[in-house]
Amino acid sequence: MTDSNHIIAPSLQHTLDNFKDCIDLTHRTFPEINVHLVYFDHLINSDELYRYITPLTEAREYEIQNLLIRSQYQLALDSDTVIKGILYGKIAIFHKDDTYLVDAYKPEARSIDASQTETVITGPHDSFTEPALSNLSLIRSKIKSSHLKVIKLEVGEISKTDLYILYIDGLANMDYVKELVERIELIEVDAVHDGNMLIQYIDDFPNSIFPLFSTSERPDTAISKLVAGKIIGILDGSPSVFTAPSSFFEFFASPDDYYQRWILGTATRLLRFAALVITLTFTALYVSVTTFHYEMIPEALLLTLTESRSRVPFPPIYEALLMELTIELLREAGARLPTKIGQTIGIVGGIVIGQAAVQAGLTSNVLIIAVASSAIASFVIPSYVMSASIRLVRFGLIILAGTLGDLGIAMGIAYIVIHLCGLTSLNTSYITPVAPSYFNDWRDVFIRAPLWAMRDRPSQSNTPNKVKMKQKK
Repeated sequence: MTDSNHIIAPSLQHTLDNFKDCIDLTHRTFPEINVHLVYFDHLINSDELYRYITPLTEAREYEIQNLLIRSQYQLALDSDTVIKGILYGKIAIFHKDDTYLVDAYKPEARSIDASQTETVITGPHDSFTEPALSNLSLIRSKIKSSHLKVIKLEVGEISKTDLYILYIDGLANMDYVKELVERIELIEVDAVHDGNMLIQYIDDFPNSIFPLFSTSERPDTAISKLVAGKIIGILDGSPSVFTAPSSFFEFFASPDDYYQRWILGTATRLLRFAALVITLTFTALYVSVTTFHYEMIPEALLLTLTESRSRVPFPPIYEALLMELTIELLREAGARLPTKIGQTIGIVGGIVIGQAAVQAGLTSNVLIIAVASSAIASFVIPSYVMSASIRLVRFGLIILAGTLGDLGIAMGIAYIVIHLCGLTSLNTSYITPVAPSYFNDWRDVFIRAPLWAMRDRPSQSNTPNKVKMKQKK
């Protein structure tokens, strides 16, 4: 290791001592030309190894020095550079008293495939993978501009994981870029494995239940954020990128909205906001009405509901919490089991348990409908993280409904709205463009206006270049 006042010159012995007990380290010796190679075989490309090393092995000893002055061979002046280079997939070449590094990094990685969590019917089907450079290439291939800037950072005191911050010069607000970089540089943690883990360290409100940075596995989504003047982060080893700043309403938008006719996109988006209301309040309203407010039930339905609940021994709040908990258990079981088995457990388990619960008198038919409707509505929300947050909030509303009735629901919703109003994402309002109000932005929030009508970039980006489209007539 180096000290701030003392630099250790690179040497073969010092390098091998640092990697003592690393059985996966490869050390090759060519005594006839006085060359030693040190590298991790699983981090490099064998073809690159052959291309760079073959000229050395075929040369005579007095020719080696002339070969090593080529640009691909980088002279290393201190031991830390050599050790770090080997860890980053470089080959260390030791020749007499000099040490060189040559880049041959290419670890095994899965191929680019369709996203499993952000499926679309129309539009591109490629998704990010774990290697950061592969993800960077996906974005570069679609934004062929020198204005796309990349900042490389490192997170994790032990893992030393690469992180790339991307923005478009002239579109992104540089104050936001500076703020994001400063927050990341302040992180002191042993290892960061995923982008969803990283954003928890840089949240404005880490104790809030709502996600403050949106994430995506889709290159087209990331590119749309970049051209909107926002910043994205790519963490090596993570198949998703994060976006900053983000607003609450972004989590209800899907790439499909932009790949179909604007009327269909608008209808689908309005359906998602309706699903938000249903999943939050439907079960809570059942508890409230059946506990305190029977007068709200239509007379034609009152008899059916009374008969349905006549055999249930529990108060509505316990009945609802029991069924909601059962639904969550089934959902979690279906997610953790292998795909085919998980689907079977989710469908069969829901039908069997629901029917058995009604026959056993543990719950009413009407509650089963309410709980099932709430569960289905939560699936409509495109973001899994936001959907999970809303499902948890739903339990709080059910408890308030069972204790205070409609007043409890009103208080709970008021608290949620107040909480959302107080949140910020990278020091910008989380519920932009509602508060502060930017009515022009509403054309891409509650509705999906025609593409030709969305001429401006979102106000949350605070971009120096507001206009994103000038259509020629």
